[in-house]
Amino acid sequence: MEVVKPALRIEGLNFRYKGAANLCIADLNLEINRGARFGLLGPNGAGKTTLMNLLCGLLSPDGGKIRLMDFDADNPKVRHRKCFGYVPQDFAFYAELSPVENLNFFGAWYGLPSEKIKKRSAELLKILGLTDVRNKPVKTFSGGMKRRINLAIGVIHKPQILFLDEPTVGVDVQTRNAIISYLKELNNAGATLIYTSHQLKEAEELCETIALIDEGKIIVSGSLKNLILQNSDLESLFLKLTGKEFRD
Repeated sequence: MEVVKPALRIEGLNFRYKGAANLCIADLNLEINRGARFGLLGPNGAGKTTLMNLLCGLLSPDGGKIRLMDFDADNPKVRHRKCFGYVPQDFAFYAELSPVENLNFFGAWYGLPSEKIKKRSAELLKILGLTDVRNKPVKTFSGGMKRRINLAIGVIHKPQILFLDEPTVGVDVQTRNAIISYLKELNNAGATLIYTSHQLKEAEELCETIALIDEGKIIVSGSLKNLILQNSDLESLFLKLTGKEFRD
């Protein structure tokens, strides 16, 4: 039997924001297999986005180790950067530029040759329904169109690991379905998906394994099917483990 290697391994991760009294991420350990569709879920303030930023190198941990594929996460080399993609909750593009111009810029940042950028951009714009507006400024786009260009930028280099922080927030049903369908296609082609969202029904549709995080710690992880076996759905499990109090 072939041994599945981890796409991500976190060991004893700690992080505290400057001036904060408590750790935001506290001695966190997690391993995610290659090819997984993994959901990182939790209430507001649980540490989800902070953890995503640590995994992508946007924040530096105060302790512990993060390893992505065959690289340490603090590796500054382009080869390491090309192994993962990040689709953040906040839009990460140049609004004054067109989709083509944005993809040209980020493709070059990932070290792709110009011909590959051109070919890959045309492919993504067609898949995500943006071909007709490829030369228009992104600032004129609807929210759903901006979400799609945000996704295209994150996957232009065909990453082995794709981090997704609320990738469908604020979109209509058609855009949400199109994005989820495309994410499944990427996973079927071999990409590991690491996804976070407040949309628990969507998480049930997309994810096969999950971890619930609260107060910077993993409180449960495993197969989604097994975790909700004794609960009617993911929402029931979520409320059971994290409580029903308001979170700000």
